[in-house]
Amino acid sequence: MSAVHTRSLLQFPAGDNSTDTFINGVHYNRTTLDLFSYQLYSNDTISNGSNCFLVFDIYHPSLLPNGSWINGTSCYTPYYGIRTRGSLSIAFGTAFGITLVFTLVNLRKHGRMYLREDKRFKIIGRRWQWYWMIFVAVCGLVSCFTGIDVERFYLQSLPIVLQSFFFALMLPGMLAAVWEAVRHWGSFSERRVSERDPYLLIDDDRRAKTEFYFPLVFYVFAWLSFFLVIPRSWGKLQQQRSPEQQAEIAAPNATNIRLKIGGIIAAVAWSVIVYSLFHSARHYSTRSQNRIPLKLVAALVVLAIRIAYSTASAYVWDIGISKFDGDPAWPFALGYGSSLLLLVILEIAGLRDENEDKVIIQLRREMGRAVDAELGYKAKPSWWNKAAASMHLNHDDRLKAITREAPVDRQTHSDLFEDVEMHAFDPPSENGSQSADHPDPFRDPSLTGSVTPSHEATHMMRSSSRPRGVASIETMDSASTSISETTGMTGQTLDNDAQPKREYRSMLDI
Repeated sequence: MSAVHTRSLLQFPAGDNSTDTFINGVHYNRTTLDLFSYQLYSNDTISNGSNCFLVFDIYHPSLLPNGSWINGTSCYTPYYGIRTRGSLSIAFGTAFGITLVFTLVNLRKHGRMYLREDKRFKIIGRRWQWYWMIFVAVCGLVSCFTGIDVERFYLQSLPIVLQSFFFALMLPGMLAAVWEAVRHWGSFSERRVSERDPYLLIDDDRRAKTEFYFPLVFYVFAWLSFFLVIPRSWGKLQQQRSPEQQAEIAAPNATNIRLKIGGIIAAVAWSVIVYSLFHSARHYSTRSQNRIPLKLVAALVVLAIRIAYSTASAYVWDIGISKFDGDPAWPFALGYGSSLLLLVILEIAGLRDENEDKVIIQLRREMGRAVDAELGYKAKPSWWNKAAASMHLNHDDRLKAITREAPVDRQTHSDLFEDVEMHAFDPPSENGSQSADHPDPFRDPSLTGSVTPSHEATHMMRSSSRPRGVASIETMDSASTSISETTGMTGQTLDNDAQPKREYRSMLDI
């Protein structure tokens, strides 16, 4: 591993004359060097604070009178080969890339909808866990691949800053991913309980109010940790070009008070996740026969290791990721290793678990079989219901659908429509009146005494031509007439047309 170069000012070596200096086989004009404030340093570099060039070995830059350099090689360029830190960065970066693929697979699997979205259980709730895992995997990928050049650069520059920045950015993402996994497990447990008994859980009790404030409390501490750790001067971490710079600039920046408080607040956010997990287990595990999943316990343990390492590195400079020549075992084992292990645990669990909507569909099928057995209802075959609409019904709607499917006597149902028989009327005569053979069909013949033999014959003929057991309108009229003889009531509407007409011979009769 490359060591920190001792960096101190040196005098320009003597040249051919008083205005000439000879450095690494090249003559330079000292007047031009002094004009542009260039200094020679003990780490074989020449710099004026803005530009820095290598002046050893195969590097032979030339300085023009106008201050321009020809064939110059910057000090902040890869010079060394890939070593331990770079090799580990490649390995872990590849692993993070693989987990990113499986995260997208799990997002598609668990983010798909097979049921109508419920306003209490939004589809976005089950996707947030995978969104945060994508964020963690991308941060780990960028941090590892930018860390390849940390040891390769002759003097530290942007790679150490990028690696440290994305490494620190992984912790808030891990906190949010574990929180969403725990929160969704509690929400899914509540959904299963509600499917079995919609009236068991009350919406305005202490349990519901506690679950309402849980996300607010967690994200308050998570964002506090984020704003304490992330928004700061990261450029000072590259000031490790000499032991003095490393001790006076880089180390204090990587171990300041904000990082220490941020680690403590992250631990508080972790405790909120633990309390939320036990809260959900206390209210839903016994009711849904569901215990705390092992994946959540393992995820909390791994997350605790990651928080402990981040907090410890804020106190001890030598074990942090920001020290470019430190022991890489600490950050890669406890930092990247714990982050990668957390992603692997959740990925394996996501591949094994079934989609939440499919679990609810299976639960509704089991409940439907139990209800059918209790009511003695024989379900139709699977090919009967093409759309499988009953799968989208809740418990109450399914019971209503079953009652609507109760058997109906078809013979009785058809008799309701066979009692009424319509007959065609003869066309009116030339003078516009009805034929004498066909009296007014809306008048009771018994009241007027106008029943003719032809009408009675027609009535008997129609009655004999009908199927047995079917009553005609005329039969019902005769039945109502017989009732009127005994009770004096006809059962018809009392209007003017139903009364017999009186004949007036002159105005004196009125």
